[in-house]
Amino acid sequence: MLNISEATSLAFHALAVLAREPGRRRSNTELAASLGASEAHLAKVLSRLARAGLVLSSRGRGGGVALTGEASRISLWQVYELLEGPPEVRACLAGPQGGRPCGPDCILGDLLHSVQEQVRDKFEQTYLTDLAAAPLDGLRARAGATA
Repeated sequence: MLNISEATSLAFHALAVLAREPGRRRSNTELAASLGASEAHLAKVLSRLARAGLVLSSRGRGGGVALTGEASRISLWQVYELLEGPPEVRACLAGPQGGRPCGPDCILGDLLHSVQEQVRDKFEQTYLTDLAAAPLDGLRARAGATA
C-alpha cells in the first residue's frame, strides 16, 4: 500500500497553492502560514522540489518560490515518487507467507496490489491544476486565516 508521508502531503498542498497563481512568487513564511505548516519543514520540502526542478526558489527582496513548469504537466505521481521513491510491494499482512508478497495462498489474494495500482493510476491522472481547483477553505480554517 502507498504510504504518504507528512513531507509528501505538504508538497502536494504547497504545489497546489503555487499552481493557483502561476508565476507568482510566494515567500516560505506566506506559504507556511496559508498551509498551517512549520516554516522549517516546508523549507526542507521546497528545497527538495527545487533540486528536482519543480520549483524555482530565490532569496532576498522579491524572492520566494514559484512553479518552474506548467501545473497541467506535473502529476501527483511525479511528486510522490520524487519524495517517497517507488512504492514497495508489501509482504502479506498476516505473515504466514514468510514475508513474501500476497499471492494466491493469501486470503487477501491480489487485493492489496490491486488497490495500490488503483491509487497509482489516480495519482498519475491527477495534476497540480486539479489540486489547484479544489477549495482551500479547510486549509484556511486550519491555519487560522480569515477568508
